[in-house]
Amino acid sequence: MGDLISTHLDEGKREVITARTGELMGEFGRLYEQQYAVALFNKMRYDIEGGGGPQNQLLHRKMPLKNKSIFSGALFQYLEENKKWRNRFLFIPDSYNINYYENKQAHDRGLHPKGTINCAGYRVLTSMEEYLELLNTSLPGVKAKVGSSPFLKCATQFPLILWHPYARHYYFCMVTEKEQQKWNALFQDCVRHTNNGLPEECKVQTPAFTDAVRLYRQTHGHYGTWDMMCGMPPQILANLVMETLLPEMRDLITPKLKGKMHERQRNWMLISDAVYGLVQSQTQAQYEAVVQSCEAGRPALETTIRTDMDQIITSKEHVCSKIRALVLPKAEKLLKVSIQPYISSILDALMEPTSRGFFEVRDLFFRELVDMSKNLLNDGNKEKLGEHMEKISMLAFHPVKMQSCYEKVETLSLEGLQQRFDVSSPSVFVQRAQILMREQMDDAVYTFEQLLHQSLEGQEREDLCKTTQRCQDRVIKKFDYDSSTVRKKFFREALLQIFIPYMLKQLSPSCSAELPRFQELIFEDFSRFILVENIFEEVVLHTVMKDIMMAVKEAAVQRRHNLYRDSIVLTNSDPNLHLLGENPPIDWAEEYGGGQEEVDGENAGDPEAQKRRRMKQVVSMIQIEGNASVLPNESCLEVPTVDNIPEEEAEVRSEKQVPNGTKKDVNKNAIDEIPPTNGSAIKEEESTTEKSLQDTESKSAIDCAIQEIENAVQEEEHELRTQKTAESSSLKEETAAEEVKPTSNCEEEARINPADTNKDSPSSTEEEPLDSPVRDGEAVTPSDQQENHITASTHDSSQHDDSGFQSPTNEAAEEEHQAGKEECNDSETGEDIGKGESAHMDHQ
Repeated sequence: MGDLISTHLDEGKREVITARTGELMGEFGRLYEQQYAVALFNKMRYDIEGGGGPQNQLLHRKMPLKNKSIFSGALFQYLEENKKWRNRFLFIPDSYNINYYENKQAHDRGLHPKGTINCAGYRVLTSMEEYLELLNTSLPGVKAKVGSSPFLKCATQFPLILWHPYARHYYFCMVTEKEQQKWNALFQDCVRHTNNGLPEECKVQTPAFTDAVRLYRQTHGHYGTWDMMCGMPPQILANLVMETLLPEMRDLITPKLKGKMHERQRNWMLISDAVYGLVQSQTQAQYEAVVQSCEAGRPALETTIRTDMDQIITSKEHVCSKIRALVLPKAEKLLKVSIQPYISSILDALMEPTSRGFFEVRDLFFRELVDMSKNLLNDGNKEKLGEHMEKISMLAFHPVKMQSCYEKVETLSLEGLQQRFDVSSPSVFVQRAQILMREQMDDAVYTFEQLLHQSLEGQEREDLCKTTQRCQDRVIKKFDYDSSTVRKKFFREALLQIFIPYMLKQLSPSCSAELPRFQELIFEDFSRFILVENIFEEVVLHTVMKDIMMAVKEAAVQRRHNLYRDSIVLTNSDPNLHLLGENPPIDWAEEYGGGQEEVDGENAGDPEAQKRRRMKQVVSMIQIEGNASVLPNESCLEVPTVDNIPEEEAEVRSEKQVPNGTKKDVNKNAIDEIPPTNGSAIKEEESTTEKSLQDTESKSAIDCAIQEIENAVQEEEHELRTQKTAESSSLKEETAAEEVKPTSNCEEEARINPADTNKDSPSSTEEEPLDSPVRDGEAVTPSDQQENHITASTHDSSQHDDSGFQSPTNEAAEEEHQAGKEECNDSETGEDIGKGESAHMDHQ
């Protein structure tokens, strides 16, 4: 690979790369210095005058992932160096950069990773077809033939590929489809987090940077949203350079590439990665120099602004009135013809999926707290509460659990409007909405933590559930209000991002030539803080802002998607709550008696090793012992399996055994032999206390079911007798006997409403986990042996999952129900069983 890069990236081409990067950074640096002074003036003016708007009701956590890691686990990675698949251990820290090691031992010893992946700008692909389709666009003159073999053959049928338009691609494989789904959710979360690389708390540097990039692209004719506005500033600038540099380098290098079609595509991808790395190193150095220069001159600018703030504001308003007189007639005409007819349709397209996503966040938060309350009713001590709260505290950063919320927003589509308003794709709005959803979830969880912790002081055991319920109700109300506020702000910003670039593109040809004459109206001392280009954009913004505000307000008045009206402002509704936000983070496991891990003797004196052990992981995995840790014969095809994610443990444990020793038997037995980890220890402790209760409830449920079956059969016989004509009494008896055969008996049992069997059963906190599997098995309980079989299956399916919740999965219930139908069919074919059932029913 080194020979390939050195051959095609000679000294001449490197000079071209340096020259193009220098040209862009020079122009960007000039724009950044201008926008830096304007952003500093706007920030200081806002600090003095203040801003209106509703006050957030939920608390905000400043460092939510302190001493936390996101995930760690093993999978298979394709290495470009030797073109082979290897087992790699991946560790994802709170920065969301993916570090991959040779194995877990290398990570535990604190060795440097084999590599680190910054996911900004990447796309996660789940099939080779998607990847090859994107790969064909990298070299426009080289197309893959249908059915041609790619340069990479996946080791399994469940790949995950990280694709980037400029940087290196990464290839991974999983053994099962469920593992692929979980890793996909994790990689998507890494991309989502790293794309949001511009810190919002920087009130000067971030606006100055975004405005400078936008103005640079507008001077080159690029209006509208930009998909590659992702990552840290040096990465964004490198993407800006690569937009024009990559086609030039492709024209120079592509004719010299040799080999088969896929080999040329692969070599070009490696060359593009090398060019991108050179550009990024240069943009980072030059950007840091520009920022350092601006920060050095900041004290002098602040002194001038404080001294002449009133004069600067007056001068700006005077110039603004002159520019408004020029621009307003043209802007209003354009607004009436090309903008107003589309505001309501675009707002509807944004509101529907976004609101469904926020509703799913609310439901997920509510379900987690309800499940915790159910478990506390069973064994409501503070140690159990600490275990549950330790998991709920990181709910917003659990990508597997939050995936259902993110998927609701991914249906957002702006079809038919993208080309008209120069919107490259809706991914910009989708990722922004997902970031806001995660922030809202974390604010709700953090507020609940603080309220619950304050309420628990001095409370006894019997008050835990009531206290939890009160705190839950308070947080849900605050979440509804903040959710409405956040969504309305998101809708306004999204509409502005769509309409403002389009209006600027239409108005600039007729207005840009006349703007320089307004610069003469500005005093030279104030010229650094008042720019006519910025005032022109502000005039256009205020022109369309009125219609956007009216559209959003109308949606709120109609209570569409549970939006609150602007007149509903909850100011200081809970003044003491914000005092809790200053409290230190709560360590539930430590404060409420959670066990702490012991440090091994060899690492007892190593502070880094102890820090890694104390670091808690948001998404946990259960390692199956006995698996191969390396690939036999350099292939992952011979490796049986890798880690299982605990969210799926309940589903795996509740699978029914199938005859003839098939694969389900082997998998179930392998899972049952896992030593108790995390939630498994809790299951074993509670299983002994639940056993006797399950036996009595199972028998009573079976007796109720048998009584219901007898009543249903008698009713059916009565209906058949009334429908038959009274030709002969003997024919009536034969017909009634035919209807009471085992086949109709089994069918009638399968059709019984599960809710009916629950009427006489005792109510308890574990009513759902204990009753639902039994009801599925009631259709196959004509004898005492089958009663024992149902009781055993009930114990198996009622195991709660790793998160501590005891409700069985729907998948396990469906498998139990299918097993009940199979046993009914078996009883129908057995001659002796059929006779015994018929005689029993005749006797009844």
